[in-house]
Amino acid sequence: MNEYPVIIQGGMGAGVSNWQLARAVSKRGQLGVVSGTALDQILVRRLQDGDPGGHMRRALLAFPFPSMADNVLSTYFVPGGKASTASYMVAPMLGRDNSRASVELCIVSNFVEVFLARKEHDNPVGINYLEKIQAAHLPTIYGAMLAGVSYIIMGAGIPLRIPGVLDGLARHEPVEYAMHVTGAEEGDDMVARFNPRDYMERELEPLLRPQFLPIVSSNALATTMVKKANGVVNGLVIEMSRAGGHNAPPRGKMQLNDKGEPVYGERDQVDFAKLRELGVPFWLAGGYGSAEGLKLALQEGATGIQVGTAFEFADESGLDPVFKSRLLAKSIAGTAEVFTDPVASPTGFPFKVGMLEGTGSDAHTSGERPRICDLGFLREAYRTEEGGIGYRCPAEPLSLYVSKGGKAEDTVGRKCLCNALLANVGLGQVRNAYRKEIALVTVGDDLKRVWEFLPPGETSYTASDVIDELLTGAGALVAELPELEPVCTVKA
Repeated sequence: MNEYPVIIQGGMGAGVSNWQLARAVSKRGQLGVVSGTALDQILVRRLQDGDPGGHMRRALLAFPFPSMADNVLSTYFVPGGKASTASYMVAPMLGRDNSRASVELCIVSNFVEVFLARKEHDNPVGINYLEKIQAAHLPTIYGAMLAGVSYIIMGAGIPLRIPGVLDGLARHEPVEYAMHVTGAEEGDDMVARFNPRDYMERELEPLLRPQFLPIVSSNALATTMVKKANGVVNGLVIEMSRAGGHNAPPRGKMQLNDKGEPVYGERDQVDFAKLRELGVPFWLAGGYGSAEGLKLALQEGATGIQVGTAFEFADESGLDPVFKSRLLAKSIAGTAEVFTDPVASPTGFPFKVGMLEGTGSDAHTSGERPRICDLGFLREAYRTEEGGIGYRCPAEPLSLYVSKGGKAEDTVGRKCLCNALLANVGLGQVRNAYRKEIALVTVGDDLKRVWEFLPPGETSYTASDVIDELLTGAGALVAELPELEPVCTVKA
């Protein structure tokens, strides 16, 4: 029997791949994955909304260090919820050097999401991180590991040093992560550090060392990860340009089509034969989210597929029901449009957007938003004149960005993804007592066919419906997969 999942549910957005969705997928024996992006801000906003259902508080009661959990609860919980016109209290932006309270919030928030995803079943759960959000890596991963996460999936960068971090955190040992800092010089200290024992309130047994699956988009990067990482890479997610969220830029000089989207060519194709030669399991993502896509992936030697967009529109996902129903209706009507925006993301990576009136995908709505940067997850770290680390974002006020050494031309077309992603899941900031942050829904090209997951006569579908449809006709191929023994299993 194959020990690895055939279907990995994508870790989408901030709070789209939430604990409810991940739990629903894992209960079916596939790999449910929570998004690890902005979980500190998501937890504090859920608490300020009064924690409907009490889920956050129940998870906090299970946290192994009670004083730390109490600190978070007493700071952010609002019984009955804040007024709808009141702004959310915002947790401090993260950098290399964070306050103890910020580090504790990172640990606790990641524990909470994974803990809830693991309830009611004994199957593995994963968490997805963006490598570019480097300031948060060490405490957030530790929090997820405290909750027993089984897989760490990471994209949007080259995470060569994450395997060693996992090894150290499993033993509660001090770890460090070299940050990319623009303008850094040899000899500069640009390293983030974290010692779990500075935060432990009691002794714990060694933790489960999660399996590590980096997300890559080329044979060269796949080979680099497997052969040059500072620890075991357990498998690979191979993500094509049809996937939602951030896409790898095309290789070579950027060229745009007549719609203004990046053009991908032969140099961006993946050689599956070379992938098989690496000797590790791999999953194909981006355009494989269908029964025929799964069959094709298995025939190419993949262990399975990673699927995001289909699960994004399942009942259990965290995407705001209004956006979910409007985009699903467009898919049904055959009018759904997806645009790969080459400049929207502050990261500089192409970013896929579902076109939807009244969101940041239309120029009028986007143009009305003032430039505000108060979350800062996608900020660029840069070396200051004094040799320290500063932070800037091309979506922040222009004069502020330029004063930090940024180029004015780099701000053209940039959008505040951090605030938009929280608005996507109904946690948008309230500004001036009436104006809420605008959403910007990211989806993959498969938006156009998500209607195919609807059961006959229904206007919505569940995560279980997606799994049933994906596995249709693939049973024989799944049964023929070679046995793959995981490096570690779920700890009871």
